[in-house]
Amino acid sequence: MATTTAANAAAALTGAITTALRPPAAAALRAPAAAALRAPAAAHGGIPATPALHPAAASAAPSSSPADLSRWPQRRGYSQFASGFTPLKPKPLESIIDVERAKGLSPEHLVAAWDDYHLGRGHIGASMKTKLYHLLEQRSSTCRHFVIPLWKGSGYTTMFMQVQMPYMIFTGLEDYKARGTQASPYYTVTHYTEFAETKDTVLIRGDVVFTSKLTDSEAKTLLETAHSFYLNDVRYRLVERFNKETHEFEFKDVLQVLDMPTM
Repeated sequence: MATTTAANAAAALTGAITTALRPPAAAALRAPAAAALRAPAAAHGGIPATPALHPAAASAAPSSSPADLSRWPQRRGYSQFASGFTPLKPKPLESIIDVERAKGLSPEHLVAAWDDYHLGRGHIGASMKTKLYHLLEQRSSTCRHFVIPLWKGSGYTTMFMQVQMPYMIFTGLEDYKARGTQASPYYTVTHYTEFAETKDTVLIRGDVVFTSKLTDSEAKTLLETAHSFYLNDVRYRLVERFNKETHEFEFKDVLQVLDMPTM
């Protein structure tokens, strides 16, 4: 491994371009806004109605895959996870927050409340401007797959991602190569566009499916890094190469733009 320390490499990855995400709103906005956004309580115990994730009943239409991954990465064949996007069933926004109350909030209060709601809940909350969401949607329509190194301990693990907006799913590349059609998502992300036109805001929620595979902090870093590869012009060139010019793709180029050491 190069002489770059684990701490520096982790900091470099965590500091990946995050222009896709808005900076956190002022703390003063959080408490009253979050209280206003709470979804209606359940009949017993006052717990917000947030039904658990469960597998979708039917697959979405298959999406195109990179033309040839025989050279990189080596694998036994595309699984259903890779070639036909089948995310876990997402939660509707109204099961997470009180949408009617949210309509009365300013964009700043809405973002602050959304961020605050997800603190310490085992989920990831973020947001982005509508213009950036449309760019992400446009670019991912022809480049649905990518690989992202995620720093863990003294090294990194490589995550395989698939995008079919408004969803993203991630699984470990090694699990994908080893398990083929049995590969399961570690992490799912949903982009909510209900306020895209009225508040220029797209709310984003990440759910860690296997907490033994990803911590909340790692999931947040993974989301920020994934967005940066689709929204930054220089980084997006690597995504295009992976999907459209696979034989020209070199994983070391991804490590280089993230200032991570080569192994």
